[in-house]
Amino acid sequence: MGLRDFFRRKGDPGVVSREPVGKFKVAGVTSVLGKQVLGGTVIDGVIYPGYKLKGRGVAVVREIHIQNRKVDFAVEGDQVALVLDGVLNVNAGESLEVYQS
Repeated sequence: MGLRDFFRRKGDPGVVSREPVGKFKVAGVTSVLGKQVLGGTVIDGVIYPGYKLKGRGVAVVREIHIQNRKVDFAVEGDQVALVLDGVLNVNAGESLEVYQS
């Protein structure tokens, strides 16, 4: 256990990859059964469950839904709902970076 691990908040997933693999633009934020859900559009790249969103914090993408169906990934131009593990402080209109786990 290093010094960085000691000061990291418990439950903070951190970011693993150095370069973002995509961007996501938030259209709306809601909460469903205690999980934060972001609705919006994939601006660039591909998003898979397990990838991380970074804004003013970091959260892991748990599920991806398109038109009330759970899907395995989302590509550029898709309008999706992302169910998150963790909570991000975001507002509608913000762009978030997407990182691989």
